[in-house]
Amino acid sequence: MNMKDMIAERAARTLEEYSIINLGIGIPTLVANYLDKDRYYLHTENGMLGVTSVEEEDIDPNLVNAGKLPVGEAVGASYFHSADSFAMIRGSHVDVAILGVLQIDETGQVANWAIPGKDIIGVGGAMDLLVGAKKVIITTNHTAKDGSPKFLKECTYPITSTRKVDMIITELAVFERKGEAFELVELMGDATLEEVKEKTEAHFTVSEALERSLKS
Repeated sequence: MNMKDMIAERAARTLEEYSIINLGIGIPTLVANYLDKDRYYLHTENGMLGVTSVEEEDIDPNLVNAGKLPVGEAVGASYFHSADSFAMIRGSHVDVAILGVLQIDETGQVANWAIPGKDIIGVGGAMDLLVGAKKVIITTNHTAKDGSPKFLKECTYPITSTRKVDMIITELAVFERKGEAFELVELMGDATLEEVKEKTEAHFTVSEALERSLKS
């Protein structure tokens, strides 16, 4: 399993059956590959509940998700105006949002829509999802392309929302927010605690359960 799929599969295991889930662009879209389409309801902010995968021969060019990727429709899928879709988000009717990020700070605020000096299309639905979703999970590479940490003491890019995310899943680690700080609860793959510390600028604690397993 490649790195991105490993992250997506781990995120899928955190989800409760029959929940309404919005998947962001990038790694989050892969989460759908690890869900039973009859037990989870995928939502897209451009106006559909009941998103599912689609075979290439069945692609309808008019049926896409918010990232403009082709999607299929599950049995019982429904369509609605994008304004109604955002009303669902803002009204806290989305149980979980799974988003990608450019940066995360140690309190849980994220930056995922703009890099100063570069042409980025805009914030999209991320701002609304961060405010309205009941739970927010971040799926991302642990470091940027240049090897610099993405989990920082403070974001240097524009913050998307003051809402703090609940969980971070990378190819190295799983963090859960405990109050105003994050706790490392799991190491991914062959990652070591030393590697996570080396590639993370943000402060975090290590869960007692993980500490015990590392000592055993």
